[in-house]
Amino acid sequence: MAHFAKPSVPGFDVDVYQNVNLPEGGREVNAIVTVTSTGAGCDSGAVAPGPRTPDAAVVLMVDCSGSMDYPPAKMRSAREATAAAVDALRDGVAFAVVGGTHQAREVYPAGGRLAIADDVTRGQAKEALRKLSPGGGTAIGTWLRLADRLLASSDAAIRHGILLTDGRNEHEEPDALRAALDACAGRFTCDARGVGTDWEVKEVTGIASALLGSADIVADPAGLAEDFTRVMETVMGKEVADVSLRLWTPQGAEVLFVKQVAPTVEELTDRRQESGPRSGDYPTGAWGDESRDYHVCVRVPSAHVGQEMLAARVSLVLPTPDGSSPHVLAQGLIRAVWTDDLEASTAINPQVAHYTGQAELAQAIQQGLDLRKAGDVDGATAKLGRAVQLASRSGHADTAKLLSKVVDVVDAANGTVRLKAKVSEEAEMTLETRSTKTVRVKK
Repeated sequence: MAHFAKPSVPGFDVDVYQNVNLPEGGREVNAIVTVTSTGAGCDSGAVAPGPRTPDAAVVLMVDCSGSMDYPPAKMRSAREATAAAVDALRDGVAFAVVGGTHQAREVYPAGGRLAIADDVTRGQAKEALRKLSPGGGTAIGTWLRLADRLLASSDAAIRHGILLTDGRNEHEEPDALRAALDACAGRFTCDARGVGTDWEVKEVTGIASALLGSADIVADPAGLAEDFTRVMETVMGKEVADVSLRLWTPQGAEVLFVKQVAPTVEELTDRRQESGPRSGDYPTGAWGDESRDYHVCVRVPSAHVGQEMLAARVSLVLPTPDGSSPHVLAQGLIRAVWTDDLEASTAINPQVAHYTGQAELAQAIQQGLDLRKAGDVDGATAKLGRAVQLASRSGHADTAKLLSKVVDVVDAANGTVRLKAKVSEEAEMTLETRSTKTVRVKK
């Protein structure tokens, strides 16, 4: 049975950062909600001798299309990386390996089932990997649907996929991939990796976004094993799945948007599931020891100076196996107070200001790169210049470094840049893939 509401789930804390003050007639309330999970990996009140086996099932999806043979080192690196990920599986975790071409094939253990990780099954899986050879096309939707069927055979609480591709999804219609993602959303989470530079960034990031996982580029196949090991170790650290951010708003108030803003920008507004009168749930996926930030914006009814109200109640909730009222893990309150103190009502909370800038940074990069591809030099220069300015202002050194490979920076503080005449595909794809990564606000 899935471990939904065991007392050994991590402890959750919710902290709300906001300026509660609004001017008379003001209606928009912004808050940054920081959710922190601690204590994953050991039972409540117990001293664990080591990390316990996560209640998890994992399917590794490896691209075996013909393009994986160019260069041949790519397929070899994919086999080695998948073997490294298999080695990182803890004993007792259910797992399978899928080979992906224009159709999906069970590489290990076959028979429509999952194996249970131990020394024997890990060895058998690695032996099966040695026989993988490239050939055929790419239809990622079929890989995801097979992974879903395999994971559905397990009652593990954490159900996760890791997907590796080196090419574009050329052998199925975009609608087919979209339908597969819609079918899999909420059933398992998935990290996606693009190896080399012949894949489509928006496809890979779209897969990770839809399935609440991470996306990244591994331009050099030699780096795959290290990346896959790190990804699997993160999965092994997950302790509780299917956590939702629940927002209750009073009569007359409405949620304008909800987005994750750290460690990456992820729009959640359209994923709301109604959970009761004036209450909606937003999926956050699986958690281990970690902290994430969410930007919540609520429109409240207009009020007079001196009045105050609860704008929203934020809860972290976990479903129960019997479908009864969910387990509330933590709560926080978003408030509104109307004042005639101009200084108090116009001050922007530092956390809100920081993450508003981070979301704009991600959007400016995406728009700038799209305009560059479309040949709009002036538009691309303006957007990427704004991105440089925002990265400089927020201390986002990693993004600033990636931007400097696409533009020549004349004045970072003012966002004055020139587009580089020649930009490597790797530099452009890395910037686009990592554009949604954010830095935490300086406390």
